[in-house]
Amino acid sequence: MNVGATTDVLVVGAGLAGLFLALRLAPRRCTVLSPTVLGQAAASAWAQGGLAAALDPADSAEQHAADTIAAGAGLVDPQVALLIAREGPAAVAALANLGVPFDRTQTERFAVSLEAAHSQARVARVAGDLAGRAIMETLVTAVRRATHIQVLEGARAVALAQTDGRVTGVMTRSTEGESLISAAETVMATGGAGGLYRITTNPKEARGAALAQAFNAGAVIADPEFVQFHPTALDVAADPAPLATESLRGEGSRLINADGTAFMSRYHPQGDLAPRDVVARAIHAERRAGRGAFLDCRASIGADFPTRFPTVFSACQRAGLDPREQPIPVAPAAHYQMGGIATDSWGRSTVTGLSACGECASTGAHGANRLASNSLLEAVVFAGRIADRLRDAPLSHRPIERVDAPPLLAAETLQQLRERMSTDCGVIRDATGLARLDAWLGEQGARLGWPSAFVAARLIATAAAHRRESRGGHYRSDFPALGPVAQRRFLRRSAEGDIEFVPTTGMPHTS
Repeated sequence: MNVGATTDVLVVGAGLAGLFLALRLAPRRCTVLSPTVLGQAAASAWAQGGLAAALDPADSAEQHAADTIAAGAGLVDPQVALLIAREGPAAVAALANLGVPFDRTQTERFAVSLEAAHSQARVARVAGDLAGRAIMETLVTAVRRATHIQVLEGARAVALAQTDGRVTGVMTRSTEGESLISAAETVMATGGAGGLYRITTNPKEARGAALAQAFNAGAVIADPEFVQFHPTALDVAADPAPLATESLRGEGSRLINADGTAFMSRYHPQGDLAPRDVVARAIHAERRAGRGAFLDCRASIGADFPTRFPTVFSACQRAGLDPREQPIPVAPAAHYQMGGIATDSWGRSTVTGLSACGECASTGAHGANRLASNSLLEAVVFAGRIADRLRDAPLSHRPIERVDAPPLLAAETLQQLRERMSTDCGVIRDATGLARLDAWLGEQGARLGWPSAFVAARLIATAAAHRRESRGGHYRSDFPALGPVAQRRFLRRSAEGDIEFVPTTGMPHTS
């Protein structure tokens, strides 16, 4: 197969992390690979919260880092938490300088909002719940104008190419067939794995492809079992499910069941502002008990809904709901994967020539449970650090020697996978369900030639089965307590092509 293009830095993915990285690389030439028209189908554009940063004089990076560590249930790298917290204000300023219209106070300071598990109001927003869309629109415009960036649209990376164990580019698929792109450095910025679940707030195409491709190339994967289920997706039979931002509860909205009873105080002392995993399990329990779960915004937001939270209001209107007059039916939905491709504090994976940032990376920032609105922050900070590392670095090209493309996956089989992941590796897990899932994944994966979605699903399920405790986003009904030691888990491909766990020594670390 002929090489279709050659580039110094290949950015795989066109969400916030990928586009910010590409812009920050200037004047170094780079190529951005976007599976759709630039700006479409990027989960970043759907982010309703905002970007967390210690912007208020009463706040501090140390407080932000402490909240991040507390939310991460023992698995956050403290150095990384402090790193992103310290760089938070600069990240907001960098986006504002590009033209992102963050909300401002009357004195022109950045307006900040409170979200669950934050001890201070520190979430920078755009028009209430339009931060993701506004940031992406700004970045797309800037990328279109940048002369150092080449954008390849309509092509999806399906496998990493290698030479002597070094990543040397990717194989892509498009309507025109398969092609190779040669790169001195490849950066995965493809998003998460929510599309592996039946109910998700992610684009359905977000099925852990980066995890599978990096794993197949020999990279270490960290903590893939930690999947955060956003507690309040709109339960309106849409795929993907629209999101009811957590800020609604920050503004005083209450979770109630079908008879109007507020229930969160029975599950956690912080009530409606409890950590996301607690709220997700509470809603899951109320729904399974037949009591239903609804977000009541009538008193807290009321008539101001269309102007204060236009994205949620529009989603409700499309579903035939009026949140000014009736509670919104909600359900937990796969929302964010804390684990991913293991990297150091400069975004390097364990395989030479491969970096990662954004949701597909595991930097140590999120631990077992991501703090609200830290995802956009981490994406900007680590994208910037990768760009700073690569901008003037000597880069060398090597000819592509090997690339193994995975098979395509039929839509019917994908839906079966999503149903099984939701049932057996969802909000609540146990040994019986995980064993049942593993057996099915092994049988079907081998029969189908291991499509990427099956590889990613098996990484999640295998790690979930081995973590015999409940911590953060990972809850085992048969092991409901925390284990005695808070320990991250690292996996890689064995010589036989299976999954093996590796010790923490020698893994990426802060430097």
